[in-house]
Amino acid sequence: MATPTEPTRTEPGYTLWQLVLYALKLGTIGFGGPVALVGYMHRDLVVDRKWISDADYKEGLTLSQLMPGPLAAQLMIYLGYVHYGNPGATLAGIAFVVPSFLMVVGIGAAYLEYGGITWMQAVFYGVGACVIGIIAISAYKLTTRTVGKDKLLWAIFAAGAALTIVTESEWVLLFLAAGILVWLVRAPPKRWARTNRMNGMAAAALVPVSAAVFVPVTADWQVLAKIGLFFTEAGAFVFGSGLAIVPFLYGGVVNEYQWLNERQFVDAVAVAMITPGPVVITVGFIGYLVAGFPGAVVASLATFLPCYFFTIIPAPYFKKHGKHPGVVAFVDGVTAAAIGTIAGAVVVLGKRSIIDLPTLLFALVTVIVLIKFKKLTEPPVVAAAAALGLAVYPFVKG
Repeated sequence: MATPTEPTRTEPGYTLWQLVLYALKLGTIGFGGPVALVGYMHRDLVVDRKWISDADYKEGLTLSQLMPGPLAAQLMIYLGYVHYGNPGATLAGIAFVVPSFLMVVGIGAAYLEYGGITWMQAVFYGVGACVIGIIAISAYKLTTRTVGKDKLLWAIFAAGAALTIVTESEWVLLFLAAGILVWLVRAPPKRWARTNRMNGMAAAALVPVSAAVFVPVTADWQVLAKIGLFFTEAGAFVFGSGLAIVPFLYGGVVNEYQWLNERQFVDAVAVAMITPGPVVITVGFIGYLVAGFPGAVVASLATFLPCYFFTIIPAPYFKKHGKHPGVVAFVDGVTAAAIGTIAGAVVVLGKRSIIDLPTLLFALVTVIVLIKFKKLTEPPVVAAAAALGLAVYPFVKG
């Protein structure tokens, strides 16, 4: 079967290195997890800088929701692909992930040296509530800009939000059903029956891809092999953004292999939540605790390589056929469901982070401050919340 030719790209209004620097910056200061990160990308690249078209962004979000793996990293990879192909996807993806990887490795070293991080609960007490305010604003902006006034899309949005709130999980079947529904309503098969052969090509693009992981250092190769295999499964077969991978990790890391105890695992998740970049980078922290720096490298590569291939392999098909009315309708349906899921995730995460009056106030003040001071960026707000958490938490839990 022939691979589709590279799509003809319009001349971008930015250089590859400008995009790489943006990905590096977002990976360094982008707090809030996948819900906030996909919102930042839309705000910065689509609305403010106009580097990426809204259609390309929706295609990337759709592909990221339909494929297993971390949502924000896949979206960044796809946006890198839009104008600069595989080199752009590769460099943007690396730049996005590396800053948070280095942070969690550093925290992991301190964690082992000092026998735990007692201040982490206090920091997360403030940051967790602040992040809820950040992602609430991101979800609102994404909703108003992508769903618009379309009643069908609003119905799909509401269904996605409700299902996420009730089940506290993301359902890939919902995304598929939403896309098919809008396709059938807006562009019935009779209008594009001649392009049915695309289905076979798209299906071929979704075949799982395996990737070997190589670390050129002296290490316990048996342990590294187990880490590589387990985290490859996590990256290749777990759908949903951010925290969706946590139950899978818990089952393997704590129960099956007993690499970490429950306290260490909770600390690993907390590290991912209080550091910028993709939440899934918790795998780097876990890998470090299990097998040092080689373990961190293997765990991270094994988790992120599948999502890289799951993005760049279907990307040419999305670019080649993405403007077809039937595909546009499918993408709109999946996008509405995805945004609904993101909105529902605000409620789900809020129930875990807003646990008393101070955390409620942290979240509300965050929303008010970011709305009133539109030029204020998120990192100073997160830093202030961390400081408040350190100050308030001892009195609340004392």
